[in-house]
Amino acid sequence: MSTEKSFFANAKNDLTAGLIVFLIALPLCLGIAQASNAPLFSGIVSGVIGGIVIGFFSKSSLSVSGPAAGLVAIVIGALASLSPVVNGKPDTAAGFSFFLCAVMIAGFIQLILGFIRAGSIANYFPTSVIEGMLAGIGLTIIFKQLPDAFGYIKTAAHNAGIEDGEAGVALDPIRRLIDHIEPGAVIIALIGIAILALWSTRAMSRFKMIPAGLLVVILGTLLNELFKHALPALYVSGTHLVSLPVPKSAGDFFNQFRMPDFSGFANPLVWQTGATIAIVASIETLLCIEATDKLDPMKRYTSGDAELKAQGIGNLLSGLVGGLPITSVIVRSSANINAGARSKLSAITHGVLLLVCVATIPMILNLIPKATLAAILIFTGYRLCRPAVFRHMWHAGLSQFIPFVVTAVCVALPFLGLLKGVGIGMIISIFYILRNNLRIPFFYHRTVYESGEVVRLDLAQEVSFLNKASIKKTLESIPEKSTIILDASGTEYIDYDVLELIREFQITKAPDKDIKMSLVGFKNTYKLAGDEDEVPENEERETAHGQAPIKRTAGRYKKLLKQLTSS
Repeated sequence: MSTEKSFFANAKNDLTAGLIVFLIALPLCLGIAQASNAPLFSGIVSGVIGGIVIGFFSKSSLSVSGPAAGLVAIVIGALASLSPVVNGKPDTAAGFSFFLCAVMIAGFIQLILGFIRAGSIANYFPTSVIEGMLAGIGLTIIFKQLPDAFGYIKTAAHNAGIEDGEAGVALDPIRRLIDHIEPGAVIIALIGIAILALWSTRAMSRFKMIPAGLLVVILGTLLNELFKHALPALYVSGTHLVSLPVPKSAGDFFNQFRMPDFSGFANPLVWQTGATIAIVASIETLLCIEATDKLDPMKRYTSGDAELKAQGIGNLLSGLVGGLPITSVIVRSSANINAGARSKLSAITHGVLLLVCVATIPMILNLIPKATLAAILIFTGYRLCRPAVFRHMWHAGLSQFIPFVVTAVCVALPFLGLLKGVGIGMIISIFYILRNNLRIPFFYHRTVYESGEVVRLDLAQEVSFLNKASIKKTLESIPEKSTIILDASGTEYIDYDVLELIREFQITKAPDKDIKMSLVGFKNTYKLAGDEDEVPENEERETAHGQAPIKRTAGRYKKLLKQLTSS
């Protein structure tokens, strides 16, 4: 009983959010299928499975899964290579049947990855890169939805505008917008954006019970019908509206499902394609899950391992019944969060609505202008890349801001996209991690007395081989007849090369220069001869012999090196 209460505790918010995501996912499922050169219904199938099946098995409360644009290039290439040539022409129907075997293989591999706990890889992506990915996707969403918001008719050669915001900004349609503006579409989009912006203000908080996204869809559809009868010049029709196949009977509907040709499992190319899909889909899913958790108002954590298992089950079933490969999709997930979702009920609801509405009322859904859906997505994109996000990352410092900006720009570039953009951002972030690690191997305290000086080095939490050169130069610069104290009390890890350097200095070089060296806080596993019972203050008193210090300095290692080399 308690489980049912918790599942339906926020039914009002979740059902409304599910409806909004359904309206957004519907054209995206069709657009991705068309861009992939696959049957249009295969996009719907994967959307239904992503919502119902993966929504049920997933541990994520707010993530929404479905076909993703990040896999379009892989699907196109696979269909071309797997289609046998019959009478001089490729048999695309047979190629798609073989491809479904690859989707099932991808699901099986994802299941294995989940069981061997490969999902933890998501924990190694820095916050700056995840934030940059979200901002980049936000920019991409905005630019990709401009053609629909302006009423630009996309031809087959420029069909990239309706896909998910994961393949980069497509600039060609944008250049043609000025010459192909539909005033009716612009009016519908602007009114939709204005409503969404107004609903996000405090002044409209009393009307929060009315879902803004649903209101935008209803008003946009009614306004277009008003244009049709009162202002025909503003009416948008044809390709400007949602376009769903309309089955004439139940038999027509079920005939759209496809079964795989199981002989494809004997084809090595099918296995190669399945492995490729599994790797790319898993990385995209883990990135999106990590990003969704950051957007979650309740800050819940999703297990990457559990999510890979859920995605594996979904892709196994999707391949079995004729669907495209599935991933967790940040565009739908962020729209789900912005629509007020609180639990996985919203994702399941969106999948149920896809199945029911496509089977029963496709002619009604075909009345919805794409401009009204573009308005919802543009506002969602703005929420992901709003100026406040850039200001926040700027105040976090250049080591966070630069990887953030690089990731955002690279993700938005059409020739890079999501995975390559995140990869470049990771490289920049790792550079800053290594740079910071190199710059701060230790902090020092130096006290100079008439009888000598005491230098205490407090080693950093992580001392890697990158710190070897700076520590070596510091030790070699310590004056003769000094006292040096190496304190590793706050250190978790010291690289083997650095330990060897310290050991060599302690045994050979320190005695040669009449330097008294003490090691404090070093673990027994390091096997260094340290004075574990000694404390730095005792060493300093012994050197001072009651003398007042002539000079005291403290800071980072570069400051100490400058003092030692100049004296």
